[in-house]
Amino acid sequence: MHPIDRFRAPMSIQRGTPLKSLLNRTLVSLIGESLAAATPGFAEDAFVRQATTGLAMLELMPRAQHIAAAMAAHLPADLPAASRCLVASLGPELTVNAGMGLKPFFYLPHSACIARHLIGDWEAGMLANRALTTRFTAEFSIRPYIEREPKRTLARLAEWVADPNPHVRRLVSEGTRPRLPWAGRLDAFVRDPTPVLPLLDALVDDPELYVRRSVANHVGDIAKDHPRLAFDICQRWLEQPTPPRLQVVRHAVRHPARQGVKAAVALRRRAGGR
Repeated sequence: MHPIDRFRAPMSIQRGTPLKSLLNRTLVSLIGESLAAATPGFAEDAFVRQATTGLAMLELMPRAQHIAAAMAAHLPADLPAASRCLVASLGPELTVNAGMGLKPFFYLPHSACIARHLIGDWEAGMLANRALTTRFTAEFSIRPYIEREPKRTLARLAEWVADPNPHVRRLVSEGTRPRLPWAGRLDAFVRDPTPVLPLLDALVDDPELYVRRSVANHVGDIAKDHPRLAFDICQRWLEQPTPPRLQVVRHAVRHPARQGVKAAVALRRRAGGR
């Protein structure tokens, strides 16, 4: 049994209970146990002491970053080795796309560790990102890699559009969203989203609704800064209409359509929406 199986996370947070409460001493101990099993010589007790010192005073993301710093301090200094140990410490891959509740938040510190402490070795970090997204999500941890080495990272994402795992394919779209909620903007793609369009074209007919919904939300992001471009993308997809494309377009233009933007209203109606 992997330690995550003993992580008692609720399906949802009750009103008045902060999400940060998930990242507590129990979670730190479970992470330490999983890292110790995968890392020769891992100082589990020292990790727990460092990760829990001052933890209760912090909010959600600072807690994740605090635990991540302790992880990095006790993993091998060699980043490829640290990445291998981190990946080996992970639990089983997700077999569903929903219904897990808050249990995957076990990996929020891992996300912070990949984003901040593995980025010094692009390949090691990208391998960890791929492994993480099949258990939680790497949409936050991959963004520093996009910002630091955009061409190299987009080239790898172009390979991942054909990955057999839907979580990896979703990451291609979700991780490159210019205005991803809870994450910093990718300013380069806010200014010019065209480098990402071939990835969206490759995913618009994905067999998984989970992936297509991300594509639609991505186009919705583009519409906030470049509405004409977003509408042109939808128009082009509707030239060869398929049920998946109709669903993507309806969802992508829903907000401007509700605001009465004529081009969006027309696209939504053409895609079978109201």
